[in-house]
Amino acid sequence: MSKVCDLTGKRPISGNHVSHSNRKTKRRFYPNLQTKRFFIPETGEWVTLKVSTAAMRTINKLGLYAYIKKLEKKGEIVFYSEAQ
Repeated sequence: MSKVCDLTGKRPISGNHVSHSNRKTKRRFYPNLQTKRFFIPETGEWVTLKVSTAAMRTINKLGLYAYIKKLEKKGEIVFYSEAQ
């Protein structure tokens, strides 16, 4: 399962574990992703999305439909799976 936010496109980034002796080994920093169902009142349907918590905060502020429209206007591709 990919660790990519459906709306913002946040992905894991790489960095280093740094020990007390300052020895460095590679590691990955994963985004804080949650699988959540959202209801879109404008279309009357439920949508299941894997979104970052930062995206959840923006959805709470603007609403899902307005946030998706804002991303589409910005030219970003939005991937979301339709719930049945």
